[in-house]
Amino acid sequence: MTDSNETDVQIDALRSLLRQGDIAAFRESFLDWHSYEQGQFYLELSEEERHIVYSYLSPEELADMFDMIEEEDEDVKEYLAEMRPSYAAAMLGHMYPDNAADILKQLDKPAVAQYMSIMAAEKALDLKELLHYEDETAGAIMTTEYVSIVANQTVKSALNLLKMKAKKAEIIYYVYVIDESEHLVGVISLRDLLVGEDDEMIFDIMSERVISAKIGDGQEDIAQVIRDYDLLALPVTDYDDHLLGIITVDDIIDVIDDEAASDYSGLAGVDVDVTNENPLKASSKRLPWLITLLFLGMSTATLINHYEVLISEASILAVFISLITGTAGNAGTQSLAVAVRRLAVSDDKDENFLKLILSEIMTGVLTGLITGLVIFVVVGIWKGNFILGLVIGIAMFCAIIVANLAGSLIPMLMERLGFDPAVASGPFITTLSDLTSVLIYFNIAGLFMNFFIN
Repeated sequence: MTDSNETDVQIDALRSLLRQGDIAAFRESFLDWHSYEQGQFYLELSEEERHIVYSYLSPEELADMFDMIEEEDEDVKEYLAEMRPSYAAAMLGHMYPDNAADILKQLDKPAVAQYMSIMAAEKALDLKELLHYEDETAGAIMTTEYVSIVANQTVKSALNLLKMKAKKAEIIYYVYVIDESEHLVGVISLRDLLVGEDDEMIFDIMSERVISAKIGDGQEDIAQVIRDYDLLALPVTDYDDHLLGIITVDDIIDVIDDEAASDYSGLAGVDVDVTNENPLKASSKRLPWLITLLFLGMSTATLINHYEVLISEASILAVFISLITGTAGNAGTQSLAVAVRRLAVSDDKDENFLKLILSEIMTGVLTGLITGLVIFVVVGIWKGNFILGLVIGIAMFCAIIVANLAGSLIPMLMERLGFDPAVASGPFITTLSDLTSVLIYFNIAGLFMNFFIN
């Protein structure tokens, strides 16, 4: 389904089959769709219609669809609560373990215990292990459904094993090689297996250089590795190199998407993932941050009030307050965005901190100097007072340097302290830049008062 109009027609037709109770026709049409399309159809249904779907589809068929659904936590809880516990547990048991574990983490403990007690013991054990890993680590996003072979077997026996286990594996493009103690010792591609001679030994054709992750590695670092090496999957081991699971590229795409949304949310000071909240709920989430910034902004207003005498003597100064604070705020936000991005993609975590500081100072000096010169000329010609233009230009120059440094160094400091650098959001940096810009502006103006007061 590609054309939106055609999609709407097909959804309406399928919905009619659902309501008419034509089970055979509904199943034939529904199961012919891709799992993603099935999920999108399911999300459009009412609770009454979803109950009919549960009676038409087996838990295994619904599991394929739920593997593709990415919804808000409260929605997933609602969907599971609608199902009979035995049906929901069976569905979770047929899902990929990493996806099922993600859903279970959103539920309260009694509900998790209920589902785990009903589902097959082997599935419950796999999920229990995944639930114990810390969020946003390799253990939390890996799947335990993979295929491994031993090094001292032939290609023919490995292919036979692969045929038996492939159906349950999430991905088989890479086959991981272990020794008798289940240590990861190599990797072989499906292509190499297929073209290998039947009597060749695995240890002769496998690659011993395996790119892998440790169970406690952060998901951002793992995403970086998969991106750098163009991998479809990454094996996960414990700290003794025992193979525990694999992380597939589809999960890493989700990680990259989540991290990008998180960074953008931090820069904007609002959760950008939530787009369909009612106004009351949306405002309740935004207000705390706005109120905090309001009180921080009050310090800027207080500072301006402190220079009331200076402004009364040279009222022309008030004209340029917003110009200086706005430009400095923009410079700080630009610097912040670059700093957060650099921290996200940097391979060298021990990069020379002093070198970064000097780089940001030079960037601030260059941008501040050019901007300051431009505003000096513009104000000098506009107001016929080049001393006033000089004051505005110097203030602009200094304010941009300070804002540039704040936008770069605050995220770096947060990252070194173990916090998410994106928390140093755009609104916060802008408000902080306002405060420092006003302070710089009026102190410089005070030094030149006698030169431009008529």
